[in-house]
Amino acid sequence: MIIVTGDKYDEILKEKNSEKILFPEYGKNKEKLKEFVSNLNGNEIIVTASLELIDLILNRFQGEGHFLIYSNTGEELTFKEAYELRKYLDFDLRGAEINETEKVSVLFCEGKTDSKFFKASYKKLFGFKEAREVPPNLTLIERLFKRDNYELIKNDGYIAIIPSEGSAGVIRNLGNFLRAMEVFEFQVEKIGVAIDIDESEEAVMDSIKGKLSSFSYNQTEEGFKVGKVTVIPLLIGTKIDLGPCVEWQKPTIEDFMLAILKGDRTFKKLERAINILCIDLKRKLKPKEVIYLAMAAKKFWGNLEGFYEMSIMRTPKWKVEKVVKESKIYEKMEALLPSR
Repeated sequence: MIIVTGDKYDEILKEKNSEKILFPEYGKNKEKLKEFVSNLNGNEIIVTASLELIDLILNRFQGEGHFLIYSNTGEELTFKEAYELRKYLDFDLRGAEINETEKVSVLFCEGKTDSKFFKASYKKLFGFKEAREVPPNLTLIERLFKRDNYELIKNDGYIAIIPSEGSAGVIRNLGNFLRAMEVFEFQVEKIGVAIDIDESEEAVMDSIKGKLSSFSYNQTEEGFKVGKVTVIPLLIGTKIDLGPCVEWQKPTIEDFMLAILKGDRTFKKLERAINILCIDLKRKLKPKEVIYLAMAAKKFWGNLEGFYEMSIMRTPKWKVEKVVKESKIYEKMEALLPSR
């Protein structure tokens, strides 16, 4: 199966068997498109500008043996790559002419709470503000930033912060985004990957290198260079002492939040309750359980992501900076800043 998108499909079709070429979306509603897709056998060439039809085909035919060709460049994606770009980044596979570029960095992180942590930290430490417009470089994922928890902030340039469903999702999005830049010919300056060190730093770096192995890359002091793009690992791996009644299992963003909250007037009042709960439960409390206690003590009834953002924005800058520097990710966050 081959899907052809873009405006310059005539040259692509000259190389293909014209008997199998189909232009199916014109004059068809969703039910007709579903019927059309159900009758495909997987050997056809489909020329289309319909994302609805592309999604239906990608859902039915997945894997490495089918390809989407962007005719404006002649480059191709596997259906697996195209499916993941649609599902996780709401990527417009029809492409676009991108003639102007802005200074843009992208940060892939593990989850929604992580994205709020980084968003608030960049606002607090480096003076970023909410971006009202999407830069031309990111127009192919413009719809993504109209959802909750996908963050776009601006200072001298833009940082797009995108949660990615765990460490595997961060690695997946990194590879797919780099492939999309090749195929659709758009550019960002830097890509950050924020990942918890579950086992070892070496294992995380090997995962990143494994994904980059399908590209031409060089290792640099900051991270990696793929073409003109700098890839910067932000590895969350510093053990933070959270006291005798809080169980530390592995480095996570929750540790940073507790370190930021520590010393807060409300948090100090919780110490006795934490000690009593530790004795009553006959176990140490998990970091997230302590955060929920802090939310209740502060009478914050929103969600966890909102609490993270509110807490950081209400904390003095020096304290946030101290925690982030002690956690050894400040320099990497600084490196991800768009160039001036």
